Amino acid sequence: MNQTIRVAIYARVSTEEQAEHGYSIDAQLETLRGYCKLYNRVVAGEYVDRGVSGKSLKGRYELQRLLQDAKEGKLDEVIVWKFNRMARKNIDLLQIVDLLEKNNVAFQSFTEKFDTSTSMGKFALQMMGAVGELERNTIVDNVKMGHRQRARTGKHNGKVPLGYRSIKVDERGRETRIVVIEDEAVLVRNIFEQYAAGHGLKAIANDLNHRGHKTKTGKPFSTCAIRDILDNPMFVGKIRYNRYENWAERRRKGKTSEIILVEGHHPAIISEELWEKVQLLRQKKSVMPKKRFEGEYLLTGLIRCPECGAAMTASRTVNRAKDGTKIVRMYYSCGRFRSQGSSVCHANSVRKDEAEKAVTERIRQAVTQPHILKKVVRSINEHRSGRIKPLRDELAAVQARIDKLEERKHKYLGLYEMDEIDRDLFAGRLNDLNSELDTDLTRRSKLELELRDDQAEPVSYEFVHSLVERFDALLHCSPFPQRKTLMHLIVKKITLDDRKRVCSVELAFNDETEKHFLSVAPFADNMAEGAFPLSGKAHLLNQTIKVCI
Repeated sequence: MNQTIRVAIYARVSTEEQAEHGYSIDAQLETLRGYCKLYNRVVAGEYVDRGVSGKSLKGRYELQRLLQDAKEGKLDEVIVWKFNRMARKNIDLLQIVDLLEKNNVAFQSFTEKFDTSTSMGKFALQMMGAVGELERNTIVDNVKMGHRQRARTGKHNGKVPLGYRSIKVDERGRETRIVVIEDEAVLVRNIFEQYAAGHGLKAIANDLNHRGHKTKTGKPFSTCAIRDILDNPMFVGKIRYNRYENWAERRRKGKTSEIILVEGHHPAIISEELWEKVQLLRQKKSVMPKKRFEGEYLLTGLIRCPECGAAMTASRTVNRAKDGTKIVRMYYSCGRFRSQGSSVCHANSVRKDEAEKAVTERIRQAVTQPHILKKVVRSINEHRSGRIKPLRDELAAVQARIDKLEERKHKYLGLYEMDEIDRDLFAGRLNDLNSELDTDLTRRSKLELELRDDQAEPVSYEFVHSLVERFDALLHCSPFPQRKTLMHLIVKKITLDDRKRVCSVELAFNDETEKHFLSVAPFADNMAEGAFPLSGKAHLLNQTIKVCI
């Protein structure tokens, strides 16, 4: 008797692909359904990511759901219209296929006609993946070449900074012109003048925030925002391009030496003399020794300001006693206050030693006093069960919107087929409906994933006790670098009350922390320096458990 093969159909299209190449989700699905019907496959599920790029797994909730189903043994095969629907990067594609293979799930591409259950199929996948990535990189290189050429001719690429606005010159919007917004330009000149007069980054940000000014994105000014303005030659009439490559992945590590700096076509906001004076000051201040706090700060970034909720950072005060000896006191202070000044928040400093002792003691109490942890576990399970209903209600509302949008699409299609609606009007309405539909379908996928996680089995007291006990043991026997690593891996947030006392400590355990940090260390019998000194085997943890103590 032939075994029924359960097939998952995966389809994806980005917004740009649909606009430029006419790729259609419905066409992909229809083709793959026909294939399954022809070869007597059972469609176990359809997983559709609409309007999402394939350059990473971020935001692709349907793909994440597919991989979860594969791990749970619900699928025998995954089929896509074209392999680049699964991933644009070869390394991502191979990792996804490897995960599927480990769970005995084959991967097929309808267009490329190869099957990863065979050796030749795997080889073909690797070659096609490399070709696909080459194609993508070629397109990226061509776009970058166009941007570089625009920059060399004095034209700006991307978003414009504070003080400027980009306006369309032609109807198609391909040609733009940069004009000055005088209200914002006044702020820019004020920033440069203040810095030239000797004010620091924080003082300037504090002054602007006190006066109620905002950045281009509507946020309060920070020291970073002021620094970026002072370092941007666009304000003196120049175009700078190619400082960084692959910013989305490498950020500031992608700094290049082949910077393009030319005269731009846009008007300058500040004078050349003011620019040169500010750059001289920036250069001199960059070589000044930076403040370095002595001591080991265990909780930087974890403690939250009781006033604004921002992460608190290390700070200290230095005083002298009557006999001349230096007294150093170490604190955690609000990061927003240190960056943006007193108009945004206040220092709300808490003594370092007191905060760290209170946090470690709170964790120790959860281990040594069972009634505390039992109450926490009961609260976890009640929260999870209580969270399901709002999610289900929202999911029902989203599904209702999807049904209405589908109904409107069919209505317009009927009118178009009967020649009762103009073609251009039909195309415009259809694009609007598809855009709304993509948003709601993505939201539905995310809600379904959240509901799936929340419907897991209730958490037992014994299991949570084991996790917290191991964590507490490591905090008391590990050197400082490992304790800080553990804190930032497992502690998600430490909240203070209005009297600046530790109110709650939120812990989060997942399969990675359990596997790598709360279980037996590699070579535990002959432990290498730096290994976490804990023996014992890890539990099977297939969900994230949050504990607030």
